[in-house]
Amino acid sequence: MNSISIIIAIYNRRDELFELLSSLSRQTDKDFEVIIVDDGSMIDLRPTIELFSESLNIEFFRKDNSGPGLSRNYGARRAKNDWLVFVDSDVIVENDYIQNIKKNLETSSCDAFGGADKAHKGFNLMQKAISYSMTSVFTTGGIRGSKKAVTRFQPRSFNMGVRKSAFEKVGGFSEMRIGEDPDLSMTLWENGFTTEFFDNIGVYHKRRVDFGKFSKQVYQFGCARPILNQRHPNYVKISFAFPSLFLIGYILGFTEYFVLGNGFILALYGLYTFLIFFHALYQTKNISIASMAIISTYIQMFSYGYGFLKSWFMLNILRMKPDEAFPKHFHKN
Repeated sequence: MNSISIIIAIYNRRDELFELLSSLSRQTDKDFEVIIVDDGSMIDLRPTIELFSESLNIEFFRKDNSGPGLSRNYGARRAKNDWLVFVDSDVIVENDYIQNIKKNLETSSCDAFGGADKAHKGFNLMQKAISYSMTSVFTTGGIRGSKKAVTRFQPRSFNMGVRKSAFEKVGGFSEMRIGEDPDLSMTLWENGFTTEFFDNIGVYHKRRVDFGKFSKQVYQFGCARPILNQRHPNYVKISFAFPSLFLIGYILGFTEYFVLGNGFILALYGLYTFLIFFHALYQTKNISIASMAIISTYIQMFSYGYGFLKSWFMLNILRMKPDEAFPKHFHKN
């Protein structure tokens, strides 16, 4: 039996929670439970949750702030069903989300699964541009949005299901605050468990609402990757360093132009910019989104690339321990 517990770890996002619960209340398959873990929010979430007390089977818990990973573990320990499905509080699911998960599980022998994230038609233009940058084959290789883009899929916690027995076997999410979801995926692999991509359970992911917050977010992702590489050396890929190479190449391009008077490298970046624009235009059919996608793509590459370089230097050259170099990336049990 593939019974499902939806687990939502949340901090403050009351409006987003309302939208998520609204989408869960419209499910064609209503046989699931919802576990909400309030991670020390500064506002009262209970009035919002009470609006859905009759339409959803909800359990609500409040705890001191510890970060999303430990809050998900807290919810998982209280789940009654066989499968734990983690979704971020800023997503919206389609009406057949639960139904499609169960259909996939009937024919799959995986221990964990994930799905894509995408932009809803109601999102603003900036959110759609950021969504393009995070899912495009020309930015992230499409690893978040396409089964064909990966040979071994790492489910992410915005849309991630794990068999409860496997989750308990590996101890759930680790002490990492950032990068805790790929860390869990690779820990599952190391313990002989399998993961799979389900292409019909995509969620609408709001992400960050401005470029400044987006830059800080992907910078933190970049810092987390060398830490993950240390923890899971068998799964290191050269592609993880591509944003850093992109950043270094851009700096070399300006050096070449001003020192040697040659603009060959910058011309390549110009071609890449045109490629991003026209591909985003083709994907979104909106010239404003395509224009902003150029900005969000460069922010993503530069911020992630800088974070990766900084973290790699601190861990491998200065020989610092991860929790000393980035104490805010870890929480204490």
